[in-house]
Amino acid sequence: MTPTREQIRRAYIDACYIEIDALKPGNVHRFADGHRMSAEQFFDSAQASSHAVTDPLLTVGQRIFAAVKATRRKVETNTNLGILLLCAPLAKAAEAGVTDLRAALRSVLEKLGTDDAREVFAAIMLAQPGGLGSAPKHDVSTVPQVPLLEAMGEAADRDMIARQYVTGFADVFTGGLGAYRAAVDRGESGMWPVVFTYLYFLSSFPDSHVARKHGNPVARKTREDAQAILHRVEAIGDGREREKLLLAFDGQLKKANINPGTSADLTVATLFTFYLNLALHNDEVNA
Repeated sequence: MTPTREQIRRAYIDACYIEIDALKPGNVHRFADGHRMSAEQFFDSAQASSHAVTDPLLTVGQRIFAAVKATRRKVETNTNLGILLLCAPLAKAAEAGVTDLRAALRSVLEKLGTDDAREVFAAIMLAQPGGLGSAPKHDVSTVPQVPLLEAMGEAADRDMIARQYVTGFADVFTGGLGAYRAAVDRGESGMWPVVFTYLYFLSSFPDSHVARKHGNPVARKTREDAQAILHRVEAIGDGREREKLLLAFDGQLKKANINPGTSADLTVATLFTFYLNLALHNDEVNA
C-alpha cells in the first residue's frame, strides 16, 4: 500500500519518541537528561519537525532545512540534525508506495541534486552541531557546487550519516534492523529491542559525533566500552539489574561529556525504517 502523509508522520514521531523512551547510555533519554538538553526538548523537536520531514511538496533538502528551522524555533538548540538528515530521504522514499523501501530510497538518493546540497549545507550551518570543524573539500560553510550525494561521499569515511547516503543506508537496513529483529526474536520486549539496537551501533563503530568532539582515540575507547557493556547486558536476565548497569555507564559517559549522538540518530532511523516497512506491507497499519 501507499502510506498516507499522516501515517508517515506518525511513524516518524513514534520512532523519535520510542528512542527517547529507551535507556541509551550517554544520550538524553527519559531516565536522565544530559548535555544541557532534556527529554522534553526531544519530544517537542519530533513534533515540530514532523510536518516538514513529511511534506510531499518539498525536496529532501528543503525538508531538512525547514525541519531544522522548525526545531530551532521550538527548542532553540540542535536536538535532531542527524535524525533529519537520515529520516527525510526515508520519508520521501516511503511516499513512492513500493514494497521495497530500500530500492525506493536508492532512487531518492541518486536524484539528489546541487539544490539539495545547498539546502542541507544551510541546515547544518543553522543547526551548528557540536564539533563541526571544517573540511578541505565541500565544507558546509561554503556554497556547494556538486550534488548532495557527491558531497556526502567526501565525508563518508569520517561521518556515519554521510556514509548512509553513499551506501543506501546499509548500516540501517542490515545492522540496525538485524539487531532490532534479533532482540525481538529472542523475546526482548518494551524498550529492550531499542536498547540493543543502540548498543549495536555504539559497539560496532566509533561514533562520529564523539570523534568530532573528542577525537578518534576517545571514540574507539567508547566503542570498546560499549562492546563490554553489550555482552554484560546480554548475559543479565533481570531488567532492573540491566538498568543499573546501563545507568552507571550513562553517568560515566556524561561525566566525561561524551554524547554518542550518531548512534542515537541511527537508532531513530532504524525504528523509522521498521515502522515504514510495516505501513508499506500491512493495509491495517494505522487504519
